Amino acid sequence: MGKERMKSGIYPGGCRIMACEKGEAFQAVFRVNMHNRLEGYCTLEGVSTDVLISGLGAQNRAVEGDIVAIVTDPVSSWPKLKGAQSKQQIRNSDTKDDNIITAENEGPSKAQCMVEQMYNNNCNGQASNMNLMGDCLNSLDLEDNGLSVDKAINIFFCNDNSCHIGEQCLTNCDSSEIGSGDEHRHEMAKAKANVAMIVNSLPGRRPTGRVIGIIEKSPRRDAVIGFLEVKQWIAYKDGQKWSCSRNGQYSQKNVKGLPSHTEEGYIKLVPTDTRFPKMTVQLSSLPDNLKKRLHKGDLTLESELVAASIDLWRADCFLPQAVVKHSLGQSGEIEAQTAAILFEHAIHSANFPPDSLSCLPKVPWKIPTQEFQVRRDLRNLCIFSIDPPNSRDIDDALSIEDMGNGIKRVGVHIADVSYFVHPDTMLDREAQGRSTSVYLIQCCFPMLPQLLREELCSLNPGVDRLAFSVMWDIDSSGEVLDHWVGRTVIRSCCKLLYQHAQDIIEGTFQCHQTTRNVTGIPEVHCEFGWQDIIANMQNLHRIAKQRRKSRFGKGALRLDNCKLVFVLDEDGKPCDSMFNEQKDSNILVEEFMLLANMTVAKIICRAFPECSLLRKHPEPNLRKLKDLEAFCKKLGFDLDVSSAGALHLSLEKLRNNLKDDPELFNIIVLYATKPMQLATYFCTGELREKETEWAHYALATPLYTHFTSPIRRYADIVVHRILAATLEAEYLYQKQFKDTLNLVKKNNMTLLDRRAQARCFTGPVFDKEAMESPSGRKALMTASLKHKVPRAAELALVAAHCNERKLASKNVQEASVRLYLWALLKKQKLISDARVLALGPKFISVYIYKLAAEHRIYFDETEGLNAEWLESTRTLVLDMSLQKSSDKMNNKGKNRTFEDIALVVNPASPVNSSQEHEIYEDVLLEIEKGSKGDLLSVAKVDFDKINPSKYKNTEPAVLPLTLRLLSTIPVSIHAIGGDNSPPDISVRFFLSSYIS
Repeated sequence: MGKERMKSGIYPGGCRIMACEKGEAFQAVFRVNMHNRLEGYCTLEGVSTDVLISGLGAQNRAVEGDIVAIVTDPVSSWPKLKGAQSKQQIRNSDTKDDNIITAENEGPSKAQCMVEQMYNNNCNGQASNMNLMGDCLNSLDLEDNGLSVDKAINIFFCNDNSCHIGEQCLTNCDSSEIGSGDEHRHEMAKAKANVAMIVNSLPGRRPTGRVIGIIEKSPRRDAVIGFLEVKQWIAYKDGQKWSCSRNGQYSQKNVKGLPSHTEEGYIKLVPTDTRFPKMTVQLSSLPDNLKKRLHKGDLTLESELVAASIDLWRADCFLPQAVVKHSLGQSGEIEAQTAAILFEHAIHSANFPPDSLSCLPKVPWKIPTQEFQVRRDLRNLCIFSIDPPNSRDIDDALSIEDMGNGIKRVGVHIADVSYFVHPDTMLDREAQGRSTSVYLIQCCFPMLPQLLREELCSLNPGVDRLAFSVMWDIDSSGEVLDHWVGRTVIRSCCKLLYQHAQDIIEGTFQCHQTTRNVTGIPEVHCEFGWQDIIANMQNLHRIAKQRRKSRFGKGALRLDNCKLVFVLDEDGKPCDSMFNEQKDSNILVEEFMLLANMTVAKIICRAFPECSLLRKHPEPNLRKLKDLEAFCKKLGFDLDVSSAGALHLSLEKLRNNLKDDPELFNIIVLYATKPMQLATYFCTGELREKETEWAHYALATPLYTHFTSPIRRYADIVVHRILAATLEAEYLYQKQFKDTLNLVKKNNMTLLDRRAQARCFTGPVFDKEAMESPSGRKALMTASLKHKVPRAAELALVAAHCNERKLASKNVQEASVRLYLWALLKKQKLISDARVLALGPKFISVYIYKLAAEHRIYFDETEGLNAEWLESTRTLVLDMSLQKSSDKMNNKGKNRTFEDIALVVNPASPVNSSQEHEIYEDVLLEIEKGSKGDLLSVAKVDFDKINPSKYKNTEPAVLPLTLRLLSTIPVSIHAIGGDNSPPDISVRFFLSSYIS
């Protein structure tokens, strides 16, 4: 009996743990298809194809982001993959990642939609036993839609009678029970290898499985955004039913035969994230103000966003139960939508607590005298910063000196934030919790209090500041001969904008030496003048170009995707958008920041090989790279994906070959980013015996870290502490051998040899013997205790938290951009040419030129449209149907109107598409996005540089429309939703026809 249960997939508590330990179950992150919530996926390490978890029963109450234990189904039950293209759509590291796919497996089927309707609309979240399913099924016209009751039940339960939602034995697991101990790792690795072997031997099959337990719940369970279905609740309470006409007007009608299980004690919550199921909320748990408004029948409550969390999901319930925390405001308002984005990603938006502010020094503050005794004084150097407009948190600055013989000494100077943020203080805990500053379009949520980020730490011009400095001696070919790293005192002489630096590089910067306080021209402090800054900038630019050429020559890769930036009006609302362009001034700063990060990474991991915080970038997904290679080959292009450097060279060749078709090159770059994995922080002790995994793929460097932005990244503060401990250990070691320099002089050693001897831990030549000596180990131990360098286990947790917060910050920034684009399109729709990237019988995927983004147009089940898919030639033909819309029999079941998928204009009264671009002609402002946190700022437009072809009229297409891969078609982009549904962007065909 026990063996039969193991085979069937039902695991009681002890058996389930034993199955995991023996490799009969696997631990994985559960992901949900955002286009079809009934499809979930789990990635198993080493297995080339994701495991499909299909149906609510197989998913066993797991939600997006849960860490689950799964078992695979028998191979005989694995479904076939529908075409080679189908495999590309499934294996996504991010479910929002749209690969080159066909429409065969995308979106819920009609049967699945009927089942969704069953438990979402009729059951009202109260189905607590299996008897209610019959009532729900009988209330639907399943047979009329070609769906039997048995088939609906099978869809609901994934054809698996042993894995019903009602099974009580499927409970949460303890994460400590899964694969614990070295003795089980071999079994688990062997089991994964077996699955991988089977998947590789059956390339046409999709592995399937089911969830047997939730190991760790996703943080997303506590951050649900949604709408309360107020009208439905009032209707059930009053015996009325709300219906909505196409014009958006609601009306009431009597409901006959209300389900017996409907109660007033619950209300339904509809999440804005389509990957989450609908939820029920107990009225008694609602906040008092919302409860009062609900009982008063306040219908405006339905259009408000609410913040909620999943409270529980019982095994005998179709829907989870949620608790609403508070209302965020009216949907569609930028403030409410921004609040929802912040809540959904757990961003710290509150003010800094008093106990953390109590750690700040009292003002006015000045550098203590003893700091000048232990730091190198660099206030005599011409040091300046280059930042975006309106930036107040300046954490890096540059300098350059002429050392003679063609050698230049370049310096990168970084704010010494670790001097003010001490380990284990309340300020440190607050900064660690936030982990990163979060930059939105209209504001910033900082990691540090204002006193630090804008005053005491910020490298403002004309004032003394504490810093970490990295300085290199670089020859005329751009090669580094020597470097020095240490704590310093600096005084910046000027705060330049990126545009100022660009003008200097281009030779167009004009400023009289006596000019002071001229609008738009920064002030030069200290004894330096503009001639010093201009000469230094040009020298830095020359060296940066050499360094960049050398870096790419050694195998580095850069993928430049177009980035959309916005012009804001006086009220902070978007009034225009344009693409941000990386210029030479951005490249100059980037090159020296990269060099500083690489230099520091080498120093700290040599001194503290077990507890250094580095940043790694894994190699891309090989299968997706091969797909990219095949895609380019189909277009007649050779793309070498064997290494980062080879890919970069191939793309540069393509750039030159596609000068006349830049949009196609942008498409290829867009798809080249899809195989790339995220870079992450890690503790070196975690990968002690896997140093090959430390490397950074895109930068083609074995060691890399983050050191240059401590005001906005907590990881950089940790790296500063490790670097400070390394410098301290080096000082302590040298102190024990005061006669070293005399010995060096006696032996007539060269200057470089003497420096290497003196800087045994931080110099270009690392003295491993000194580090491993008793004196060296003692010095490192003493320094690590003084500066509280974290132990490996603690540092691993810090790295994981920084990774999680950095990803959340990235998602928030992207969501903010989408929100502002939606707000801009709400004012005025946009007409643009687009290129077909993928097509099939249900939808096409297009690349929109004016957004530099990919969107889908679903056209299946559209009333008034004939769609013919020619599989042999991969061609799609779209035409208007001649049948009348009143033909209800033929149109039954079609859920889209022709207007949903196309904007049609009559040639007799054409839309002047140039009106779509009047907004560009009136632009007086453009956005220049800086490199720090993607802050947006305002600068004047240079109309002479505007490309007129960008604003050319886009003419509508004419039916019938024949589409193939890379066909160019006109589309209309406009905003939808925002009232009682999530804001979204709709893309439609832009067509011309005399037939209305």
